Amino acid sequence: MFRTIRDIALSGRKVLVRVDFNVPLDENLNITDDTRIRMALPTLNHILENGGRLVVMSHLGRPKGAFVDKYSLKPLVAHLSKLLGKPVHFAEDCIGDKAASVVNGLKNGEIAMLENLRFHKEEEKNDPAFAKALAALGDIFVSDAFGTAHRAHASTAGIADTLPAYAGFLMEKEINYLSKVTTSPDRPLVAIMGGAKVSDKILVIENLLDKVDSLLIGGGMAFTFLKAQGYNIGKSLCEHDKLDLALSLIEKAKSSGRKILLPTDVVTAAEIKEGVPTKTLDITQMPDNELGLDIGPKTIEAFAAELKGAKTVLWNGPMGVFEIKPFDVGTRKIAELLTGLNAITVVGGGDSVAAIEQMGAADKVSHVSTGGGACLEFLEGKTLPGIEIFSRNIKEMAEGAKV
Repeated sequence: MFRTIRDIALSGRKVLVRVDFNVPLDENLNITDDTRIRMALPTLNHILENGGRLVVMSHLGRPKGAFVDKYSLKPLVAHLSKLLGKPVHFAEDCIGDKAASVVNGLKNGEIAMLENLRFHKEEEKNDPAFAKALAALGDIFVSDAFGTAHRAHASTAGIADTLPAYAGFLMEKEINYLSKVTTSPDRPLVAIMGGAKVSDKILVIENLLDKVDSLLIGGGMAFTFLKAQGYNIGKSLCEHDKLDLALSLIEKAKSSGRKILLPTDVVTAAEIKEGVPTKTLDITQMPDNELGLDIGPKTIEAFAAELKGAKTVLWNGPMGVFEIKPFDVGTRKIAELLTGLNAITVVGGGDSVAAIEQMGAADKVSHVSTGGGACLEFLEGKTLPGIEIFSRNIKEMAEGAKV
């Protein structure tokens, strides 16, 4: 169990909330995708509706410890204000007198946003003095930034040495769904792994092999597994230094009674380019001068059959070069299959999230993770600094405890 904002009285308290507002901006500093902001709204609204004095903090971009105008959080103020339906005060620093003046002026149910945390190099260094300076602005610390939970920064971990830490609703949802997949899944549990490289997913695969009933592998990483089994893969992506590892993972699955399904047919082309001539070939027919760029219809059919009876499904990584047609078909079909299952369906971070959002299916699965690296490290079985803080033995303020 871990502590959430449901476990604390909020009225009149200064609630310091770490969010992940690292959103994309265009050249005119307009937000081009506000998903991360909208995902934090349930937590922010809960605090405001319960009389908290809300202080929002985040990073944006990589300013490397210096003030960089294009990375200021100021352009986000008007957008957040519109989403919340109330004014958002802005502090031109995240610590010190400028921040304290704004925060101390808040009334119950009001909100302020601090300037970019990473304008201070001490943030990423998890400097204790910087963490204490942040903590001085609040009575309670709430983390709702799962996307940064794998980083031991001052605002994600160090601050919890001074303030009691609670999970926001988004953080709670992330932990609950990913824990369900990795520790107590309804069975059968099927994992679908894709993406370009085996090396990016080695630890995830090794950890999941002891847990899944079936592992379906597509994307560029599949060709390393196929090459390890002796197939000609033409010019397809292959990590030659991972062939022995791929073979050992296949053998481990066999010896433990787990299924690994690899592509039996692929869509090939001479180059990665929209409009190029393509072929759909059995994996035994791969030409020397072409690349495999998507899974084929027989593979999709086999994957669909394996998914049919699943009760829990984890999907991490696209099945092909989904950004370029016609190599998006396999990824699109997987997204469609997930939306039609009577199962807990979790899409884990990175390109698979981009794919399912591009295909309009994000709201038709149980959970879409907001963390790329954080999601992968969680699935690898690692302890994340930004999650470990919730179970620390910190003495809570007596007036903050519910009775």
